[in-house]
Amino acid sequence: MSMAGRVERRDSNFRSGGLSCAGWLYLPEGVSRPPVVIMGHGFAAEKTFRLPAFAERFTGAGIAAFVFDYRNFGDSEGTPRNLVNPFRHLQDWDAAISHVQKLPGVDGGRIALWGSSFGGGHVIVMAARRPEVAAIVSQVPFVDGIASLLVRTPGDIVSAVIAGFRDVFRMVTFRNPWCVPAVAAPGTFAVMNTEESMPGYLALVPHDSEWRNEVPARVLLLVPWYSPMRYAKRVRCPALVVAAEYDSLIPLKAVVKTASRIEKCELHRLPCNHFQPYVGEFFDKNVAIETEFLVRHLKAKTG
Repeated sequence: MSMAGRVERRDSNFRSGGLSCAGWLYLPEGVSRPPVVIMGHGFAAEKTFRLPAFAERFTGAGIAAFVFDYRNFGDSEGTPRNLVNPFRHLQDWDAAISHVQKLPGVDGGRIALWGSSFGGGHVIVMAARRPEVAAIVSQVPFVDGIASLLVRTPGDIVSAVIAGFRDVFRMVTFRNPWCVPAVAAPGTFAVMNTEESMPGYLALVPHDSEWRNEVPARVLLLVPWYSPMRYAKRVRCPALVVAAEYDSLIPLKAVVKTASRIEKCELHRLPCNHFQPYVGEFFDKNVAIETEFLVRHLKAKTG
């Protein structure tokens, strides 16, 4: 347990798929049974990658926050490490919601979901599946695999297919995975290799992190088939979608289209790239918008 100013943080692990997932529960001081926002990260990321900065701001407004690592990431169990699989991630989200609903000290009837990038897509899917969710914040969300694929070069697409099948072959022959970088500079193959990708992503990684910039390449065969956009019309709770106007990884048009399909959606466009909402001046603007939205929809809702 640790204290950061007026915020208390407790370890709170849960199980998903037979493995332990690591979670932190942030509690506001002096608030009895606060509502809670559950927070999950983006592609190949860990809960330490700037999520605490958001959680502490939400907690400062009287809302508890629960951040967690997906299986195979960070402090959670599972091998191979850094295995990205959106369908496994959704199972982890489902388990996290069920875990938080039963936690003492928070109001399990007032739950919101917050996800960024890949996690921003996951919260759209989970809101469609879990009608008890009171609100969602979907930040620079991955919304459609094909839309994101089409911004890649033909060479990158060919490299992705080759790497993906190479990893699958190693998996079925019980060998260590074939990994590719999560981020790299332009001209070097990686899952994300636009100009903003490497400096933007690495700016989120704590200096003392043991995170490795690699993921099993099989995910490259899965991502094109994952489309949270298809679930948007089934989302009934209020939603805040934060879009980055100069996002080189997720087409703005696809994010706007997804937001238009959500019945009670507030779309906020920031004049920045994919990673800037996490840090600096855009973080301050972004987190203020998200905090106001969560306060409005969680604290006004009776448990």
